[in-house]
Amino acid sequence: MGDLFQVVAERHDLRLLGLSLLLGVLASLTAVDLAHHARAAAERTRGIWLALAAVASGFGLWASHVVAVLASRPGGPLAEHAGPTILSAVAMIMLTGAGLRTSVSVGRTWGPSLGGALIGGGLAVAHAIGLGSYAAAGAVTVDPLRLIAAALIAALLGALALSQVLRDGPAHQKTGCFILTLALPVHHFLAASGVRVGAGSAEARIADHGLASQIGFASLTLLVLAFTSVMLDSRARRRREQQELMESLANAAVEGIAVCDGDRIVTANTSLVRLLGRSAESLAGRSLSEIVPADVMERGRVAAGAAGSDGIVEADLPGPDGRPIPVEMILRTIAFAGRPHLAIAVRDLRARQQAEQHIQFLARHDALTRLPNRTSFNERVEQEIELAKASGRPLAVLCLDLDRFKDVNDLFGHAAGDAMLQAVASCIPALLDERQMMARLGGDEFAILAPGFGEAEAVHLAERILEAIRAENQRASGLPPISTSIGIAFSPRDADEREALMSHADAALYHAKAEGRGNYQFYDAVLGTQIRDRRSLEHDLRLAVSRGEFTVLYQPQMDVMSGELVGFEALLRWNHPERGSVPPDHFIPVAEETGAILAIGDWVLRETCREAAGWERPLRVAVNVSAVQLHGPDFAQTLHEILLQTGLRPGRLELEITETALVRDPARALATLRRLKALGVRVAMDDFGTGYSSLSNLRAFPFDKIKIDRSFIRAVDVNTETAAILRAVLGLGRGLGLPVLAEGVETPAELSFLGAEACQEAQGYLLGRPAPIEDFAEAIRLGRVADAAIHATSEPVRTLRTASAA
Repeated sequence: MGDLFQVVAERHDLRLLGLSLLLGVLASLTAVDLAHHARAAAERTRGIWLALAAVASGFGLWASHVVAVLASRPGGPLAEHAGPTILSAVAMIMLTGAGLRTSVSVGRTWGPSLGGALIGGGLAVAHAIGLGSYAAAGAVTVDPLRLIAAALIAALLGALALSQVLRDGPAHQKTGCFILTLALPVHHFLAASGVRVGAGSAEARIADHGLASQIGFASLTLLVLAFTSVMLDSRARRRREQQELMESLANAAVEGIAVCDGDRIVTANTSLVRLLGRSAESLAGRSLSEIVPADVMERGRVAAGAAGSDGIVEADLPGPDGRPIPVEMILRTIAFAGRPHLAIAVRDLRARQQAEQHIQFLARHDALTRLPNRTSFNERVEQEIELAKASGRPLAVLCLDLDRFKDVNDLFGHAAGDAMLQAVASCIPALLDERQMMARLGGDEFAILAPGFGEAEAVHLAERILEAIRAENQRASGLPPISTSIGIAFSPRDADEREALMSHADAALYHAKAEGRGNYQFYDAVLGTQIRDRRSLEHDLRLAVSRGEFTVLYQPQMDVMSGELVGFEALLRWNHPERGSVPPDHFIPVAEETGAILAIGDWVLRETCREAAGWERPLRVAVNVSAVQLHGPDFAQTLHEILLQTGLRPGRLELEITETALVRDPARALATLRRLKALGVRVAMDDFGTGYSSLSNLRAFPFDKIKIDRSFIRAVDVNTETAAILRAVLGLGRGLGLPVLAEGVETPAELSFLGAEACQEAQGYLLGRPAPIEDFAEAIRLGRVADAAIHATSEPVRTLRTASAA
């Protein structure tokens, strides 16, 4: 360490040492900057920048080393033998270039360290070549170990410096630059401490400041030139990158963009080129008026001036095929290349116009059938009514409704229903002329407007429609058969206002359905009254549950042989505030047609199960289930929830289902019945013998009981044919292991006959009329029906009477 201080203090010219340090700092900065610049440069220019970096920074590092040597050693050999000096400079430049190339080209893990070691080794090689000229002249003696140590430390510092320099972040770059600068004096002083100046040259300390100044000036000039080149190239690169970024952003835009200098197009993006069907080269430098009419530009400039910012104007531009393209143009002044330019954004309006047209079409047409919708039809009817009033000519309106369309959706799916609607919408309009209009009003409802049609013309059109439907059924064998009912009303004969006219045609349509469907009917005043009453009934029926107008009555069911009370059948009654008591056979069909039966049925089940759960004895309760309920998707789940909420044991609930509910959709009915059986609920076939396919239904469906319709019980004791049928049914029940319940028992003789034929259970007015459950409180407590009207002479009935008396 003492040798190092002695070398610095006694053997160096401090002014030249300062110059050497300055050159080293500048050379290090140049090496760092050019290395980063070369790494970022394209492959084709990277070699040029590496060569410039090798010459500038390598010469700078060599100059810093030489000036440091001139600050401490006799200048004679250095001045007199220029060959080794030039060779050391060449070696430094080549090793610096090799180090930079390695650090940039080799992987990031070892490349920078290996390249830095080469640069640090270049210092040692340059020093060794220069030192050889002194040793050959006998001016100095060297210590090899110290020189080797200096070389290793220089290589180590160089490796550490470039490993920091080429990492991301300004802090790493500054650290690497500092280490590389530090490598120069550390190597120089370590190497200088291993050199001993000869005896004859101690007083000939270097005084060749001119040579040092020349080398320093040359090095500084080269470094400045390198810095200048980097700055200019960086500025040009940034400008190119900004331009490329602007072009990329412009090309990424959906709208077409053109930048104009006055009336001359400077550049255009790919969207505009694609829109116009031209190349970018064909647009650049062309006059703007070639693609944008002058009056449009004038309107845009006026709009921009009025708005104080952007000018927005719509226009038509010539397309590739010569057809005009509707566009929206936005004009804005921007700074481009240091001067104001006009930027024009062009937005293609074709898609928007098509969407607007489609929206307008959907606003007035049905999306499925493409027919005019209710709004369009109503507007046209209003117009035609006014024309009919003015001209005195008649106007016919035909309302069509597909028969049993809901069944088609339920049985075959909505896709089949949609296909049926489309088939109707395609075959009927072919029968109409341009004066007539067909519309889809909603669902399966259609309407036809026929100006100038009287009864004869309307009849002819209705018959042609029905014939077209039949022909369509023959063609489309894969679809369910189509059937339609038609109601016809006229203006001004039936009504001179749209709402009334449509209501009357609708009333005629209901009449056509009531007359057997698949036909046409005209409106008359009596029919209108009936339809209005029907609609009023439908409206009140939908509100009956919420208004509390329904009640449940109960009719007892008895074991014929023992006389024991086995359960009750729940019977729904509607007490209308104005109509009074509405018979079930009057409102139940309406409820099924309108769908109100779902809410009503749920209420009946919930109310009945709640009531039965509180009875003193665990008697059964039977509830009638509509076909609409049975085929509902959530019926089994709803029933399960009701049982859980009311606490009624499933085995005490018996659901009565008619045969007509089964034939509507046997597969769905069977699936629902199996889910009900899985819950533990009992299922009875109601009104047995009045439907069709009764025997097959008994075999296919999991029933627990057969209920014989009352028509087979009436006068069974005197009618031999009825008696034979009843015996056959009872035998069938015994053969299938199913108990039989006879309903409608009204006389003791009928009950006696049932006992004699071993019928298991009975129900009817003889045993008890439907009544509130409170009227049967005593019967529930005793478990028997106490009815004084039961009198007979047969033994089974006497047993029943005796048991009742007991």
